[in-house]
Amino acid sequence: MLDLKVINSVLEQLEEERGIPKEKIMEAIEMALATAYKKEYGKKGQIVRATFDINTGATQFFQVKKIVDESLVIIEEEGEDFDDQSKTPIIDEEDGRVRYNPEHHILIEDAKKIKKDSVLGEEIVFPLETKSDFGRIAAQTAKQVIIQKIREAERVSVVGEFGEKEGEIVSGTVQRVEHGNIFLDMGRTSGILPFEEQIPGERYRQGERIRVYLDRVEETPRGIFLRLSRSHPKFLIKLFEVEVPEIASGVVEIKAVAREAGSRSKVATYSNDEHIDPVGSMVGQRGVRVSTVMSELGGEKIDIIQWSPDTKKFIEDSLSPAHVLSVDIDEKERRAVVKVTEDQQSLAIGKGGQNVRLAVKLTGWKIDIQSVKGENLAESEESSEK
Repeated sequence: MLDLKVINSVLEQLEEERGIPKEKIMEAIEMALATAYKKEYGKKGQIVRATFDINTGATQFFQVKKIVDESLVIIEEEGEDFDDQSKTPIIDEEDGRVRYNPEHHILIEDAKKIKKDSVLGEEIVFPLETKSDFGRIAAQTAKQVIIQKIREAERVSVVGEFGEKEGEIVSGTVQRVEHGNIFLDMGRTSGILPFEEQIPGERYRQGERIRVYLDRVEETPRGIFLRLSRSHPKFLIKLFEVEVPEIASGVVEIKAVAREAGSRSKVATYSNDEHIDPVGSMVGQRGVRVSTVMSELGGEKIDIIQWSPDTKKFIEDSLSPAHVLSVDIDEKERRAVVKVTEDQQSLAIGKGGQNVRLAVKLTGWKIDIQSVKGENLAESEESSEK
């Protein structure tokens, strides 16, 4: 009926490789066997339980009944007509009692004849006959339920493992590309890197191992899927956390990030220790730290500026590398008018307006850039996307 060697092998493999406790699978097997037994030999309404010895293959079946009296159940008088002839439990709306069902219940006086110290509400079990022809159909039913329970237990285990890694960097191997989406083998489950979450211009080869940001864990009818990203601003933050010990220790903070993946990003950083230079910490000696992050992002340019609680100063620095003459702000409209010399206007605006666009995202302020003559050269109406 059931190959014990195969079952033992499966249980050990699931516990060692996938972290699914052996006890959970044993519970699933016993539930499956009880279901199969009841389907083939049981009576309607019976509560059947099974015990299974993994070493010998011996299986025992029991019927379970709850010990009750008239305070817990409604006992049908002889000849009384009930609408529900199926013996399914009904509940009395006044006192909450259910109808007595001989397959579910046993009266306290009868229970005490079997077990003297019986107590109301307890369960009492009766051995059921072990059928010698507990056959192929029942075995197949048990097998199907076992597989289902194993999948459920594995799903819980996977959600638990990757749920703890949500918001972190993980690694996966490229399996295939479908309609621009990249499917990654993450070990115990699959991950999807949607087209819109990829860095523009990057190409991925089958079998290539890549690092990604785990945005969220999704449960679908087809299993667990990990939603991944390489264009998310938090991916950049997490990469810096790996490279900069001062961030991990909490001395240096990344206050804001504005990113156009694959092209350019701006990062505002702050130090909680006046003796630590936040920008220098991020750049690293000879630029090694920022270069490592840029390399992971396919050469994406990264501007690192010092965050300031002074709005004017922060907006001025956000337009780096342009030199700013003055900043006038309108608190109500959250708009800033920035004046620059004519030779700095192209730097302030950036190619295709990228520099000022990123400054808007970084600061959360609308920014107008004007020449010293007052001529309105560029205006950005973008909303903050921190």
